[in-house]
Parts: sequence; structure tokens; C-alpha cells
Amino acid sequence: MRHERLRRALPLALVALAAWAVVARVAAEALIVEAELPRADAVVVLAGSSAYVERTRRAAEIVREGRAPKVLLTDDGQLSGWSNELERNPRFVERAAEELARAGVPSASVEVLPQTVSSTHDEALLVGEYARTRRLRSVLLVTSAYHSRRALWTFRRALEGSGVEVGVATVAQEGLSLRAGVWWLSPRGWQTVAGEYVKLVYYRLCYR
Repeated sequence: MRHERLRRALPLALVALAAWAVVARVAAEALIVEAELPRADAVVVLAGSSAYVERTRRAAEIVREGRAPKVLLTDDGQLSGWSNELERNPRFVERAAEELARAGVPSASVEVLPQTVSSTHDEALLVGEYARTRRLRSVLLVTSAYHSRRALWTFRRALEGSGVEVGVATVAQEGLSLRAGVWWLSPRGWQTVAGEYVKLVYYRLCYR
């Protein structure tokens, strides 16, 4: 009898697993938006200690393609690992600037925005102030794919009515596969995808 129940339950479990895999993939891909600009007055690399390499390399590609003359970096104040060369723990924004230089972006084309930020909303307000002061007409955000929907929504809300066009260029974050729908197989995936939905809801409620 027990074996019979298990035999009947197995197909149902397989169907449920297949359905969940589809739902998980759709949920992850819904976080990703594509809104590239053919050209922008500045590329904005959003802070993110775990993804600064991918983001800065994408920004460098955009500059090399002649699509933007300037790269703006936001600083979340987080320290990276020890540097023997500097004999200290440099901030991740310093590491990002180094990556841009290594990728061939002239230092004169890179600017670190002065205030320390602690959220995407902080970044949007800071960049918005900079864009208005410098009379920029467009900015292209560079961020991880899973973060693109919230980043684009937040920046467009912050710059609403300013005449500044906002686009976003996404990068795949190393070790995190969203489009394949396998994020739920790791704790990091749950933290990233499920956590991003929590933040999306919070932002929509608090920054309407």
C-alpha cells in the first residue's frame, strides 16, 4: 500500500516541480528590463560590491563604442579586501575606477559623485541633482540584470519632469543565472530574486 501511494505521488511531484521551474524562470526574468539608449550624456555605474567588475566593464564598452563621453560612479562607502600596493582596504568605488582605467577609460572621463549612498533611491536623488546642475539630457544606468527594473523605475521617478532621459544597460552577474531559471537552487539565488521582489514592493509603496 505504501509503495502504491509513493508510485502515485511521484508523477504529481514531478509535475509540481516542472511547474515551479517555469514560475521561477518567469519571476526572475520579470525583474529584467531592457532600455538601452543609443547615446547618453553620461553612463552611471550603480554601486554594488559583488558586481563592480561586471558593471564597470560594461560601462567601459559603452564609452569605447562612443555612446557616452563620461562615466559617473556612486560610492556606497563599502571597503574591499586588503591591497598590498596601497597598504589599506580601498573602497569598492576605488576598485571600480581602477577597472575603468584598466579597460582604457581615461581618468578625465570618470567622476566619483561626492556623497555616500546607501540605497538605489539615494543614488537616484544624487544623480538627479548632478544631472540638473550639469544640464544633462540623458543618463544610461549600468547595473546587474536582476536590479534593472527597480533601478530604472526609481531613477525615472526621481528625474520625472526634469527632461532627463533615463535608460539602463544590464549585465549578467557572475555565478547567478536568472534566465535559466535555476536561481532557486542556491541560497544566493533566493536572497537575490526573492529579496529584490521585497524591495520592489517597498519602493513602490514608499516612493510613489
